[in-house]
Amino acid sequence: MNKINAAVIGAAGYTGGELLRLLVHHPNVAIQYIHSNSQKGKKLEEVHPDLIGETDLSFTDEISTVGLDVVFLCLPHGEARPFLEKNTFGDNTVIIDLSTDFRDESAGFVYGLPEVNKSKIQNARRIANPGCFATGIQLALAPAVKSKLVNQAIHITGITGSTGAGKKLSDTTHFSHRNQNVSVYKLFNHQHLKEIRQTFGQLAWGFSHELLFVPYRGNFTRGIWVTAYFPFEGELEEAYHLYEAFYKDAPFTHVSARDIDLKQVVNTNKCLVHLKKEAGQLVIYSAIDNLLKGASGQAVENMNLAFGFEQNEGLKLKSIAF
Repeated sequence: MNKINAAVIGAAGYTGGELLRLLVHHPNVAIQYIHSNSQKGKKLEEVHPDLIGETDLSFTDEISTVGLDVVFLCLPHGEARPFLEKNTFGDNTVIIDLSTDFRDESAGFVYGLPEVNKSKIQNARRIANPGCFATGIQLALAPAVKSKLVNQAIHITGITGSTGAGKKLSDTTHFSHRNQNVSVYKLFNHQHLKEIRQTFGQLAWGFSHELLFVPYRGNFTRGIWVTAYFPFEGELEEAYHLYEAFYKDAPFTHVSARDIDLKQVVNTNKCLVHLKKEAGQLVIYSAIDNLLKGASGQAVENMNLAFGFEQNEGLKLKSIAF
């Protein structure tokens, strides 16, 4: 099989680096451009030292829009749309945007959550990759929402590693703040709630229950842990049956009857889901790697679907369990 030609725009950040780590070993991909305005001229390994010896590619601030089969946009939020206005790609070029710019499915973009929109993604040329918290929360709750188990507000907490804030240093990301520390931010008002409500409204017409989400900054680098709960009068076995049926064809989302932990998913494209029933509540835990299933891994998964590759191609990764 001939390899598809790929470009990564905004390749100097965490998601760009993770994407390149996956693509350099993908059997069906040839990377043509690694784009960065700030790092142009530098060798890849100068910016992403973990990729030393993997490729001799260098960063550039110029690309040709001709001859590319797939373009990944790893740009800051708000910069993807202007980039596409300045750079016109053919209709057959698959564009996968990892920012928030097109998650409302504007400009012909399909929302790229494979567990919900697989058939749409397979036929899409424009794909909006979900946010990291949005992925963890939606995979925790999608089966319950679709089955209409939810009839009031959902309480959700989630804690994310420091890489979720991006590579640029800020007051809340540097070591002296994060280490041995936890803090809340964007209480009940996280930007990912918009795309979550959009999906839930598609899964269950008229869904309007509040999502009371408390996001935490964690004192670790990678991973997202979500806990969600709502009143539930049924049996736990019933809930497990619904979840297992919903994810039966999802190669990366696994419903576990055993307790789960974050290290099981770090460095993988997996989402693990575990259910409990306590005090009349259905409690759902989900765990993902924010940079993989929550960003770059899911982007490769979407590329695989769009080009008809095996869904797990280039994503057969082992967790760092110890």
